[in-house]
Amino acid sequence: MKFSVIKRRSLWWTISGVVILSGLIAMAISWTRPDIGAPLRPGLDFVGGTRLQLELDCSVPNNCDGPIQLDEVRQVLNNQGLGNSSIQLLDKDPLQQDRQIVSIRTKSLNVEERTQLQESLSQAIGQFDPQSIQIDTVGPTLGRQIFISGLQALLVSFAGITIYLTFRFQFDYAVFAFIALFHDVFVTMGVFSILGLVLGVEVDSLFLVALLTIIGFSVNDTVVIYDRIRETIVKNPTETINEIVDDAVNQTLARSINTTLTTMLPLVGIFLFGGETLKYLALALLVGFTAGSYSSIFVASTMLAWWRNRQPTNSVGASVDQSQAVEDQQ
Repeated sequence: MKFSVIKRRSLWWTISGVVILSGLIAMAISWTRPDIGAPLRPGLDFVGGTRLQLELDCSVPNNCDGPIQLDEVRQVLNNQGLGNSSIQLLDKDPLQQDRQIVSIRTKSLNVEERTQLQESLSQAIGQFDPQSIQIDTVGPTLGRQIFISGLQALLVSFAGITIYLTFRFQFDYAVFAFIALFHDVFVTMGVFSILGLVLGVEVDSLFLVALLTIIGFSVNDTVVIYDRIRETIVKNPTETINEIVDDAVNQTLARSINTTLTTMLPLVGIFLFGGETLKYLALALLVGFTAGSYSSIFVASTMLAWWRNRQPTNSVGASVDQSQAVEDQQ
């Protein structure tokens, strides 16, 4: 049975629109929040400051009888004049909701201030394991440089991909591949904006790495489908562009799904067992790869067909595709 991606393109576009709109609303809310002040909750890499991660020492009797209470941590920070700090309670074991780790992001603290804060928290909550204490300090200048460098990398990758697709195919192919890339980036950012509001999830430099990886994965899937569209135009020049796109998608559908699933399997393992450092990197890649596979199959291909159907020179465009595909085969 032949699957027709064209017949339900309004449904595919509506799904994408709802997901992206939800993310944009979450970004707008995050921007107006005084404790965030950005579309996504920024991590220490971007805003600068001090992050302390403290874990209860369960080798001490009765020290881990109950989970850490958020109100107790907040009260200690208020007493230290750090009431605007961000607090996140973490689980050592993702399968147990014991909340025995506290992560605090606050303004830059010197050694004396950090020591005083740790002692106050220890008195209120319990003794911490000295081997598990993590302290990170990043200056605001370095954080700004990381952010700017990440944006520059994204812009350069977008420009390079657009130029490549324009020469490799045609300009309209490049435009809709570009739209699909924006789709994937906005979906990923929207999901993390919602997670930042609901769960306090922050984005750091690894999130930018994830976005660059997502762009590369998505455009690869899109190029495979576009290449098959050009081949189908050569083999069946009398077919309409809708029929050609449906044929191309059906020929590459199994390959796209299998590639995405096999890529996501190790990411699921990293998300579940990779620890806090890699957990949200894996999640960003899972979201982005899913969005990338979806956009390649249901967005980039259907938008190209929609555009070609609206052009009076559709036959000319097809002949250009034919000649270029023949040259590539030679």
